[in-house]
Amino acid sequence: MGGDGFVREGRPEDAGAIAGIQVDAWRRLYGGLLPADVLAELTGEEATARFAAHWRESVERPPTARHRLLIAVQPEDTERIAGFAAVGPAGDDDRWPRTDAEVYELHVAAEHARNGHGSRLINAVADTLRDDSFTTAFIWVPDGDTVTVKFLESAGWRADGAHREIDMGAAITMSRLHTGL
Repeated sequence: MGGDGFVREGRPEDAGAIAGIQVDAWRRLYGGLLPADVLAELTGEEATARFAAHWRESVERPPTARHRLLIAVQPEDTERIAGFAAVGPAGDDDRWPRTDAEVYELHVAAEHARNGHGSRLINAVADTLRDDSFTTAFIWVPDGDTVTVKFLESAGWRADGAHREIDMGAAITMSRLHTGL
């Protein structure tokens, strides 16, 4: 797996830290897009516990052998989680799950941002997906998330023209990016 030894497979005991990173990322990402009460419900203690249970389950019993949870760790402390990526077969109707992969979640903890963890993760994602015989990867990004789009574009990802709207208590418009593996 790529990532210079600082990206590893997820473990069940990582679930709580992963959920914490996800909830914090969702607060930052959706904070200006969702009503306050909806955001509080999606990022509160109960939601965090549900996310932790989900991540533990995804490591212990992934839906397929091609579903992966990758963990970025601190170089000076490889047990300290800095970020994560969840990947697997693409689920969109216009994608072929045998060759097309999806990055379901990709987040770096705010306190570890701009330290190379995102780059290590995205490289490990590409290596892992390629090893699993995928040829293309896709990711959905909320419109207006220019930081993630610029990061992905710097790594060779491009918008493919697909858009969707999801209901998270408010309509969120998403754009899809892709890259060849």
